[in-house]
Amino acid sequence: MISTQILGTGRAVPEKVLSNLDLEKLVDTNDQWITERTGIKERRVLDPALATSDLATEAARAACESAGVSPRDVDCIIVGTVTPDMPMPATAVFVQQKLGAGPGAAFDLSAACAGFLYGLAVGDSLVKAGQFKRVLVIGVEILTRILDWKDRNTCVLFGDGAGAVLLGPGDAPRGVMSTHLYADGAGWEHLYIPGGGTRHPTTHDTIEKNLHVVKMNGRAVFSQAVRNISAACQAALDANGMVAADVDLVVAHQANLRIVEGVAQRVGLPMEKFWLNIAQYGNTSSASVPIALDEAVRAGKIQPGMRLLFCALGAGFSWGSAMVRW
Repeated sequence: MISTQILGTGRAVPEKVLSNLDLEKLVDTNDQWITERTGIKERRVLDPALATSDLATEAARAACESAGVSPRDVDCIIVGTVTPDMPMPATAVFVQQKLGAGPGAAFDLSAACAGFLYGLAVGDSLVKAGQFKRVLVIGVEILTRILDWKDRNTCVLFGDGAGAVLLGPGDAPRGVMSTHLYADGAGWEHLYIPGGGTRHPTTHDTIEKNLHVVKMNGRAVFSQAVRNISAACQAALDANGMVAADVDLVVAHQANLRIVEGVAQRVGLPMEKFWLNIAQYGNTSSASVPIALDEAVRAGKIQPGMRLLFCALGAGFSWGSAMVRW
């Protein structure tokens, strides 16, 4: 049986650091308020001269290098993002061109903070079907360009970054054991960007009304995140005949430390089993899981045979989980 394995990982984060102390000069907030409520101390901001595909390409190249695979051998690129270079063409096409990959498939998908998990599930299916042998799955966001820097409830949360994995066929039991995807459109109004699409096309009026930035009901997002991520984690455990104690490491979406703590409590997982970097990067949306994964791999925290649990929730609401044997 073909098993989809993670052959390599990579990440890219901007050099510029925006700390909580820096934000105190921009908006009515303070380091203590942000830290106590979110666990975030700083976040990264991409150079204005660069675009989403630039950061995505850097992470993708690192993933190829760690796998010992030439970008020329990559036959499919999947980019999870809600902050593309352009509405058309797909950011994945720019990544393909900058990597020197292809010709092959290249496309974007949109599931907000769950984008990487959705991309992983699609990539896993394509590899197991035998359609592609080297699939890059990238989660990337430049969220600092779609924030209202006067809204202290949102601008303190998000940062820029990219993470990537290279998938390929291998032999079980190593590899992706299962993926679990969900969505509930009834909650869309709690986290969204109203302007820029066909509902509210870009006009002087939509710009004046500030419709092109993130709008969020933080309390609703928090409760949905804890509930749905916990349920997705349990689904992954059940599908593989496992209990919480069988998990060696949890690579969770880094949205808010309090959300992670809530999930840990519900699922029965000690916080020591979670890889955490939210203090350094904030919420990087679809990039957070692959960034955390690459950090853990390069830190030597992940060893062959370990069972990893991935989980995330984003706008939509869209959420999911995955179980991987390293």
